[in-house]
Amino acid sequence: MQLLDGKLISSQIKSEIKAEVEKWIADGGKKPHLAAILVGQDGASETYVASKIRSCEEIGFTSTLLRFGPEITEEALLDAVESLNNDPDVDGFIVQLPLPKHISENTIMEAVNPAKDVDGFHPVNVGKMCKGLPSYISATPFGIIEMLIRAGIETSGKHCVVIGRSQIVGLPMSILMQRNEYPGNCTVTITHSKTHNLKEICQTADILIAALGRPEFVTADYVKEGAVVIDVGISRVVDASKKSGFAIKGDVNFNDVAPKTSYITPVPGGVGLMTICGLLTNTFKAAKKEIYK
Repeated sequence: MQLLDGKLISSQIKSEIKAEVEKWIADGGKKPHLAAILVGQDGASETYVASKIRSCEEIGFTSTLLRFGPEITEEALLDAVESLNNDPDVDGFIVQLPLPKHISENTIMEAVNPAKDVDGFHPVNVGKMCKGLPSYISATPFGIIEMLIRAGIETSGKHCVVIGRSQIVGLPMSILMQRNEYPGNCTVTITHSKTHNLKEICQTADILIAALGRPEFVTADYVKEGAVVIDVGISRVVDASKKSGFAIKGDVNFNDVAPKTSYITPVPGGVGLMTICGLLTNTFKAAKKEIYK
C-alpha cells in the first residue's frame, strides 16, 4: 500500500505555481486576483474559504472575501455576482456552497461569467469539459487527476467505479476518467444510492472513487486486492476523545481498507488539499487568459 499524500503533492503544486507567478509578474503580468463570496456562518465553509485565502497569500495572489449574512436575498447576491463579473481586476471568483435554502444555487452559479468561473461549475465549462475542449475543470476532480498523474498510476483499460453522481465530483470524474487521454481511457461505472448490488460492482473496480458523503461507508469487503482507492468524503463525526469534540472521517474506512490497496488517499490530508490547488490553477489560467481570450 502506498499513500497518496495530498499534503506533499499540494505543497509541490503550490511551489510550482508560486514560481510561475513570480516569473509572470516579473515579465509584466498582472498579479492574479481570486475573490470569494461567503454567505452565512457555516463552519466547514468558513474553514475552507480561510484556507483558500491563506493559499493565495502563500503563492503571491491577491485575494478578496465578500461576506454576507444568511438573510441576504437572492437578488442582492446576484448583484454581488454581477459586480465581480464586471470588475476588471478580479480574474476569477467562487461562490462558496452551500447557500441558504431560500437562494437557488443553480441560479447563482449560472449568473457567474464562465470566464471567471474558476470553480468550474458553470454549464458552459462543464459542457466544454464533456466535449474535451479547454475549460476550467472543477477543483476536486482536478486534484484527483493530478494525484493520479504524479503517482504515475496506470489508468488505460482499467475499470473505474465512481460512487456518487454529484455535479461537483461524481459526474465530472466519470467523464474525465473515460476520455481518450491520460489519465483516462477507463471503462467507467457510475453508481449512486439507487444502485443495486453496489458492493459487488465496487469489488470489480481497479480504481474506486468514493464521493457519496457517508462516513466510513466503504469497508474492506467493497474493495478488491490491489485497487486504487480515492476518498473524496469529508465529514465531521462526534468523537469525545478529541479536544474539538469531533473527528474528520472520509467515505472510506481507512484502517480496514488500506491493507488491500495499492494506493489510497487519507482523510484528512488527501483530496481536500488538492481541491485548493485546482482552484489556484484555474485562477492563474484566468489571469493569463488561457481558456477565454
